[in-house]
Amino acid sequence: MDVIIYHNPRCSKSRETLALLAARGITPTVIEYLATPPSAAELRTLLAALGMRARALVRDKEAAWAECGLEDDADEARIIDAMVAHPALIERPIVVRGTRAVLGRPPANIDRLFD
Repeated sequence: MDVIIYHNPRCSKSRETLALLAARGITPTVIEYLATPPSAAELRTLLAALGMRARALVRDKEAAWAECGLEDDADEARIIDAMVAHPALIERPIVVRGTRAVLGRPPANIDRLFD
């Protein structure tokens, strides 16, 4: 089964997660999501696979969060639109295997995909 990682090479957790996959002998498809951001539809699919609401996947310390005028109670569509426009708002890394996904924070979370 193919494995995909939404990766930021400057992020230590993302690099650690990629290394854990390599240690398992897995060469994932790497999507550098800052260069190739997911669409709103792709984000909705990822959120469903993660079992999360959009707010839980947001890096709200990023300047774009305030620039977008978003608050904790912003609706799902507004948050997703902001993440599409400002992919730095997306928490990383996200690892997908089949219809399941996990957030690699901490990197050991990927173990859930292989149980």
